[in-house]
Amino acid sequence: MRTVLVIDDNPAVAQALSLLFGLHDIRTLTASTPQKGLSALAHERIDLVIADMNFSADTTSGQEGAALFRALRAQQPDLPVVLLTAWTHLESAVQLVKAGAADYIGKPWDNDKLLATVENLLELAEAMRERQRLQDEQRRRRERLAEQYDLCGIVFASDAMERVVELACRVARADVRVLISGPNGAGKERIAQIVHANSVLRTGPFVAINCGAIPAELVEAELFGAEAGAYTGANRARTGRFEAANGGTLFLDEIGDLPLAGQVKLLRVLETGQFEMLGSSKTRSAQVRIVSASNADLPALIREGRFREDLYYRLNVIDIAVPALADRPADILPLARHFLGSSLQLSEDAAAALMAHDWPGNVRELRNSIERAKLLARDSLVAAADLNLPAVARGTPREAEHFSKEMLEASLQAAGGNISRAAQSLGLSRQALYRRLERFNLRPVGGA
Repeated sequence: MRTVLVIDDNPAVAQALSLLFGLHDIRTLTASTPQKGLSALAHERIDLVIADMNFSADTTSGQEGAALFRALRAQQPDLPVVLLTAWTHLESAVQLVKAGAADYIGKPWDNDKLLATVENLLELAEAMRERQRLQDEQRRRRERLAEQYDLCGIVFASDAMERVVELACRVARADVRVLISGPNGAGKERIAQIVHANSVLRTGPFVAINCGAIPAELVEAELFGAEAGAYTGANRARTGRFEAANGGTLFLDEIGDLPLAGQVKLLRVLETGQFEMLGSSKTRSAQVRIVSASNADLPALIREGRFREDLYYRLNVIDIAVPALADRPADILPLARHFLGSSLQLSEDAAAALMAHDWPGNVRELRNSIERAKLLARDSLVAAADLNLPAVARGTPREAEHFSKEMLEASLQAAGGNISRAAQSLGLSRQALYRRLERFNLRPVGGA
């Protein structure tokens, strides 16, 4: 049941509020002193506190209310607090609202206005509990994933990457070929490593090759090996990637860049499991799992005659799509802090700049930016200028237009729902963050 704690030394106030709230199915607890109120908060689930500003006789400074507010905030940082105030200490109440109090109501109060305020805040508290429940469920789900599988140290906080990682783990033990799609620098190779690490061939080698970096005339030698003298400059026999990956996984990155001649050779190996070294007539075989990846639209390349359709269907038994970093902003700050290490911290403006940037180069660009910042940082703190991002150069990453709905959701998720930490990561005050959440109709969640 929805519960409000009223802390007021005037029994008439407590009784009036209890009656008002009881008529609207709101449970009311009362406390006549700050100490009793804090004790109730420690032992009961409270959704909202309504607190007086003065408790001692002949006191009108509001200092007792301010001290109580600080104690409430220390005990539960995101608990909404409504202040009951007389005109004599209105200024103190206003200052506390600026410091994070939910609202203030003047004495004598208007029942309708007070009730509307309480109902809105209780609705928000209910949404916060639901979000917290979902976050706890998400945490348990990810803990189970880490217990059951080798995640190869991958860092993520977004639901999108959780789905990618879970799919990679699930298909790893099946004897099927996997095609990983996604933009350059998004982390396709790490997903391929997860597939290998959880497969029956995990004790074997993981061999990666960038197909786009192989000269057309050397594709066959690179993949299948070459005898000495098979081509100009081949002074000794060369082991191919298939043979090197025997008993393990061969990761063919940027498969869409493989020349057509190489595609024909690769298709034959996939169909028969056999190959010949360049310059040799001896047929060889290798037990190799093929995992491939591409940033290109392979169906479009097929239509253009640049990629073989039969090879595509041989490779694409299971498709794992890795989203761009811009499409999973919840991963930005966890990745940045991972690359930064424990000896350096992100300043508020640096965190805001990271969240404001579009990251066209994805995780690779983020890593490079952090590596640069590590060289320039002073006093163990990375500033926005150290990152050298365009968003910083344009002006003010703290302005409202720089914070999209996705950025705010990502910051809340990365902060575990804690408003204070999320606001700090964005370079905002708590109240400024609340205003932006309201603008997008987002519901914050309290955290530890």
